[in-house]
Amino acid sequence: MARTESTMLSLGTQAPDFLLDDTDDNMVSLEDFESDQALLVMFLCNHCPYVKHIQHGLVAFAREYQAKGLGMVAISANDVDQYPDDSPERMKEEKEQAGYPFPYLYDYRQDAAETYCAACTPDFFLFDQDRRLVYRGRFDSSSPDKSDPVTGEDLRAAADALLAGTEIPQTQHPSIGSNIKWRPGHEPDYYHDGGLKS
Repeated sequence: MARTESTMLSLGTQAPDFLLDDTDDNMVSLEDFESDQALLVMFLCNHCPYVKHIQHGLVAFAREYQAKGLGMVAISANDVDQYPDDSPERMKEEKEQAGYPFPYLYDYRQDAAETYCAACTPDFFLFDQDRRLVYRGRFDSSSPDKSDPVTGEDLRAAADALLAGTEIPQTQHPSIGSNIKWRPGHEPDYYHDGGLKS
């Protein structure tokens, strides 16, 4: 596991489209969330200790904020040839075990991860009603090796402001997690820029 920071994609970026299978073999795209007031795109995976650490808090966040009009979707992009625990079959089991109330999609070609400049799991991208990026970064300051409680305070502050139509916090900290497991020879250029991989 490589401890990796998110790329902090430029604010204002238009949400890239995607068309991916979920754990029930349904095709899901960006258009499926067009009626939602805002959209949170998350890159997760099954085995990542950073995802496991926030899992219960993330489920609680989802149940609360989906009811407020926030669309949510999770994407796993890991190479399952190297990491079979992240296979679509295991994703289905993980979704049921964790109680994820949002679609969990598999990015087989890793195209979605690349277009979102995702670098780690978890990685969060919050978009406004026009699907412009207003927040990217961490769930909160907690991590598996720290005693900070899992609160989701960073993402909650951004989501609260967005849904209320007030100013989004400008201080945004990168998410830190396990590096996305790219297929051999597929690591995008941005993954090596700026010391992202550590």
